[in-house]
Amino acid sequence: MEYRRFNNTIVLRIDKGEEILESIKSLALKENIKLANVNALGAVGEFTVGVFKTQEKKYYANEFKGDFEIVSLTGTINTMNGEFYSHLHMSAGDDKGQVFGGHLNKAIVSATCEMVINIIDGTVDREYNEEIGLNLFKF
Repeated sequence: MEYRRFNNTIVLRIDKGEEILESIKSLALKENIKLANVNALGAVGEFTVGVFKTQEKKYYANEFKGDFEIVSLTGTINTMNGEFYSHLHMSAGDDKGQVFGGHLNKAIVSATCEMVINIIDGTVDREYNEEIGLNLFKF
């Protein structure tokens, strides 16, 4: 992973074999990022995304291996109980143009991942919402 910071914008390259969520956490802790939005594209050889079933209040994961292009990776970096927290979604397409996606649990870069992180001055913490079953923004 390598990056450059330009005021409140970070341009980041995550390299082959690196895991995307781990890289984001490492960077956020190093740069003391408390609130930001994330956008990326690239290629992954393995990823796990989940879908939240609202009636059950439970995530179901889908794992994929092969050659996939990241069509979209978007989300937020913020905090929960004052500690690092991220919420990212990713969709990736295979060699037939089929796209799979959901809540990002894991993604291993197969070529490169080019990411832009826009840091927002301030903090927004999260707290668990019993009714919904998710960690929601706490204002």
